[in-house]
Amino acid sequence: MPARRKARKRALDVLFEADLRDLPVDQVLRAYIQRLEQPRPEHLGYAIGLVEGVAAHLDRIDELIASYAEGWTLDRMPVVDRNLARIAVYELLYVDEIDDAVAITEAVELARQMSTDDSPRFLNGMLARIAEFTTH
Repeated sequence: MPARRKARKRALDVLFEADLRDLPVDQVLRAYIQRLEQPRPEHLGYAIGLVEGVAAHLDRIDELIASYAEGWTLDRMPVVDRNLARIAVYELLYVDEIDDAVAITEAVELARQMSTDDSPRFLNGMLARIAEFTTH
């Protein structure tokens, strides 16, 4: 698995736990880092950046997701999908070195591995619409 995909998976783990348990993201992140064995993975910095970035921009990210998730509210989305979408939207808006297509593809691939059969198509469509909106 490529390093950034591993980082996204780790970020998803933290965001998923915080979301599911209704805990502050920074608290879950600190506990997650403490559980990691030494030496820590090289991609951990990117994972932490994703988690902190999503947390810092959560209102704007969730507003976009809610606007473009046709037929779905944030609360009705599977927790995995909601948090994969948050990571991808953060990358679309705030991480210049990641191409939009890469951010979308990575979210879709993780959804294929970890979520429902319908999740990859749903995320792909929604994220493509958000990418189109945010680049114009």
